Amino acid sequence: MTSLGLVGLGRMGGNMRERWRVSGVDVVGYDLNQELSDATDPADLVARLAPPRVIWLMLPVQHIDAMLAQVVPLLSAGDVVVDGGNSKYTDDQRRAGVCAEHGVAFVDCGVSGGVWGRTNGYALMVGGEAAVVERLTPYFQALKPAGDFGFVHAGPVGAGHFAKMVHNGIEYAMMEAYAEGWELLATADLVTDVPAVFRSWREGSVVKSWLLDLLDNALEDDPDLSDVRGYAEDSGEGRWTVEAAIELGVPTPAISASLYTRFISRQTDSPAMKMIAALRNQFGGHAVLPEDD
Repeated sequence: MTSLGLVGLGRMGGNMRERWRVSGVDVVGYDLNQELSDATDPADLVARLAPPRVIWLMLPVQHIDAMLAQVVPLLSAGDVVVDGGNSKYTDDQRRAGVCAEHGVAFVDCGVSGGVWGRTNGYALMVGGEAAVVERLTPYFQALKPAGDFGFVHAGPVGAGHFAKMVHNGIEYAMMEAYAEGWELLATADLVTDVPAVFRSWREGSVVKSWLLDLLDNALEDDPDLSDVRGYAEDSGEGRWTVEAAIELGVPTPAISASLYTRFISRQTDSPAMKMIAALRNQFGGHAVLPEDD
């Protein structure tokens, strides 16, 4: 009988379940969509698990507290709840307190990897007590890429989500830099093959990265991004990064500017935002709005 239960089988959760299973980890999944679900409801999920249990949540932030209210009373002392969603780090200590009232440990885990994580592995940034994190090592090892990288125990509860928040803030700024470079190249009459320029940078260049590889994929599918509207949402972490920077007095001009350009994208159609929208679709499967006719 397995000890790992996964709540939330969407783009990330469903792929994580499959990666665990391919790695030999037995996991029971629950989702409101019963076509995806192994368990019928949270109580059935917990009943299928052998103590000490691990309940891993992969849910949108607005549903975390409601699910904790359902699941935690069903658990026993020694069980663990892992919040693997993009929760705000300031909520982690409060949620850890809710779990502690029932003798349940709480771990926050920032997860990066998007729709590619199933095959490439996930980068995991974890916060929690050392002994609890050590106990969960087999689950982390099965999710992370092979080799020395892709996992960090960042500190106590809250540190994992704080690290993931900053990670996403950096991602915002990197995407903005690529997008502005693409717009500049595309606007100049001098450069005749912009996609080829970006493709050439994939090896030997100091700006090579997985994001650059995904940018090349996007341009291969749609060389001038004519099918993409220049509109990009922000999922929260960029705002939280800027808020934390203000609170701590740390200057983050590139990250702040990249967040504000997303706001601009919702007012006027921006060529650079076409690239950011296309990149978000490439790495995370986020929806792309079609260009208006």
